Amino acid sequence: METPVATKGVTNSDDVVVVRSLEKTFCDFWGRPKAKAINEVSFEVRKGEVFGLLGPNGSGKSTTIKVLLGLLNPTRGVVRIFGRSPRDVKTKERIGYLPEESYLYRYLNSEETLDFFGGLFALDSREKKRRSEQLLEMVGLKGVQMRTVGEFSKGMQRRIGLAQALINDPDLVILDEPTAGMDPVGCREIKDLILNLKARGKTVLLSSHLLADVEDVCDRAVIYYGGKIQQYGTLDELLTERDTVQFTMPALSEVAQKEVLEVMQRHADKENIRVDNPSQNLESLFLNVVEKARASDETSGATSGSEVAEFLRADQPVPTQAETMLNRLADKEAGKPESTRDEEAVGTPEPKVDEAKLDSLSESKPEPKSPTESSVEKKVVEKKSLDEVDDKLSGLLGGD
Repeated sequence: METPVATKGVTNSDDVVVVRSLEKTFCDFWGRPKAKAINEVSFEVRKGEVFGLLGPNGSGKSTTIKVLLGLLNPTRGVVRIFGRSPRDVKTKERIGYLPEESYLYRYLNSEETLDFFGGLFALDSREKKRRSEQLLEMVGLKGVQMRTVGEFSKGMQRRIGLAQALINDPDLVILDEPTAGMDPVGCREIKDLILNLKARGKTVLLSSHLLADVEDVCDRAVIYYGGKIQQYGTLDELLTERDTVQFTMPALSEVAQKEVLEVMQRHADKENIRVDNPSQNLESLFLNVVEKARASDETSGATSGSEVAEFLRADQPVPTQAETMLNRLADKEAGKPESTRDEEAVGTPEPKVDEAKLDSLSESKPEPKSPTESSVEKKVVEKKSLDEVDDKLSGLLGGD
């Protein structure tokens, strides 16, 4: 299949990521070109799809991701994320990133780690706690949330790394080798999560060396080699062998198989015909065995994750603390009461009044006293207190 090349200048409203004629050349100390990591790369990632970056080590995948995140400046070319520059702060707020290596504070536990990353996005403390609980349950670390990250295996570190990448409910999720170091169960769960994020409308950019993972979840992909795109298209376009046809049918008797073979041999060479029994892949076998074992045994390590966190599926995301403060300032300038805005944002229902209890309180409440009666009563109490003090002093001094 020939490599399709994106047309320069052509953009679509559904394009979340647009890359045109991207080049990145690394130079030495004196500014002399040392290596061209990316050479004339063009592609786009559409809203709500899973897009794969494939290629051997050193082919330019990680460099492309760093340019998309604004961590590296391109030597030449155009890069747009949500129609903005990758270095724009508003762009970064909408991105969740899981790097190839889990750069986490090893002396923080899981809860503290998510609390820290949630604070970077100015999330309200209650919202941070709610999201952290859901994410830890989702990635299977709820039972070990008090252990420090430094005690985690690499696979468990990838799980908490994935949780921190989703704490801000991002629109674009960039995953660099998300299943590295994970067991087959964890790999399957990550792939299921990616598909669930896609179903929720998220856009996922996935870089992986495990081609089976990409094949299971990606809609389109590019294959890098030497900093260039060698193949680009949908998975069906890339994987379908147009010159071969495969038939699948129930098991036949020997007589029926012989008749089918005779018909096929009249239309194709005998050497090109193969008859065998289908088999499941090793991943399916492994998952079936582990699922049966899990029903009877327990483990002290990571467990199977739960469904996608509730806040990731919510239609209306909860506003951040910074957004709430800005809304209040805007309401104050417009003369709108703050309480009204808070009720609209949080959706707090009006409290119900117990009429019977209110009536009983009203009946037992004493009649209010007039100001004159209150002042007279106060003076009587003060005089009585002074007389008691005089009596005590007289007794101590021995006087009458």
